[in-house]
Amino acid sequence: MDNPPVIHIVGARPQFIKLSPVTEAFKRFHIPYKVIHTGQHYDYTMSDMHFDALKLDAPDYHLGIGSMSHARQTARMLEAIEEVLLAEEPRLVLVYGDTNSTLAGALSAVKLGIRVGHVEAGVRSFDRKMPEEINRVVTDHVSTYHFCPTINAVNLLDREGILGIFTGDVMYDALMRFSRTGLSHPHPQPFVLTTVHRAENTDCRERFMGIWRGIELVSQTVPVIFPAHPRTKNLYPDIIRPLGDRLQIIEPVSYLTMLAMIRDASCIITDSGGVQKEAYLLKTPCVTVRDTTEWPETLAAGANMLVQPDPQKIQHAVKEMSSKSVSESDNPFGDGDASSHIAAFIRENVIRL
Repeated sequence: MDNPPVIHIVGARPQFIKLSPVTEAFKRFHIPYKVIHTGQHYDYTMSDMHFDALKLDAPDYHLGIGSMSHARQTARMLEAIEEVLLAEEPRLVLVYGDTNSTLAGALSAVKLGIRVGHVEAGVRSFDRKMPEEINRVVTDHVSTYHFCPTINAVNLLDREGILGIFTGDVMYDALMRFSRTGLSHPHPQPFVLTTVHRAENTDCRERFMGIWRGIELVSQTVPVIFPAHPRTKNLYPDIIRPLGDRLQIIEPVSYLTMLAMIRDASCIITDSGGVQKEAYLLKTPCVTVRDTTEWPETLAAGANMLVQPDPQKIQHAVKEMSSKSVSESDNPFGDGDASSHIAAFIRENVIRL
C-alpha cells in the first residue's frame, strides 16, 4: 500500500473523547488515518450520541462486538481487528486508555508485527483486581510508543524499563476545546453529581448497596443527580430508585452536558478515572469510591478523596470536600495540546520512516 494509514482503535465512551482531539491533530498534520470502533459501547447513549457531540466522523469500521464476558469479548475483538489490519496494512495502530478494546487492539497489531502507540500510557492504580489495570500493564508492555499524560506516568514506566514520552493528557485537550463552546445543562444548583459503573463496585451487591445508601444519605441534605450507566441500572433495578427531586436518576448525557454538570456540581461522587480528572480540571471537589486511583495527582492537589463503600463515610467525605475550594496548582496534565505533540511525534518518527 503506497500510503498506509494509522489505525485508531476505540470502543468505549472515554475513548471517543480521547479520539476527538487526536484525529483533529492528524488532519492538521496531514496524517492519513482510519478508525475502528469495536462496539464495546454500542447503544446510542454510550456511543453514537458522543460521536455526534464530539463532531467525530463515522468510524471506517464498526465491529459490533457488544457486551459479553471479558474473555469472549476480547477474543472476538482480536479476531475481527486482525481481519481489518490484514486488509489495511497500517504503519501504526493507536490504542487509547485501558479497556478491552485497548488490549485487543494492541495484541492484534503486535502479533502481526505492526507497531503500537498507547495513548495514556504509564497510568497505574496498582490494583490487579481491576480489569483496567491488567489492560494498561499488558498494553504498555507490547507497545512501541508510550504517550504519557503526566510526568508521574513517565516515571512509573521507567521503573518497568519502558521509555515514556510525556505529551500531556488528550482529555485535557478535549475539555479545553469544548469548554469554550458554552456548556449548559437543565439542572438547578446546588446538586451533587454521581456516577458509578466500575466492575469492582457493581459486581458485588453488598458493595454497591453501601455506595447507594451513601448516595441516599447525601441526598437528604443536597439534591443528587445520577446519570445511570445502562449496565449498572440493569444490574440493580430493585436498588436504583429515585427519591423525588432529592435523588434524580437520569439517562446518560452527552459529553458536553456532562462537562457542564461537573463544572456546576458542588461535589462529585464517582468511581470513574476520567471524571476524577475532569473534576480536577474544572475545579470541582471529588469523592472517589474506590480503594485506589490511577490519578494520584488529584489526591496530591487536595481535589479528590478516596473513600470506602460505607454510607456514613461517603456522607462525611462529601460534606468535607464540598466545603473545600479546589485551589490553583500546577496542572500535571500538560499544556492542553497533547494531541498535537502526539501527531508531531508520529509525523516525525513513523510517517517519514
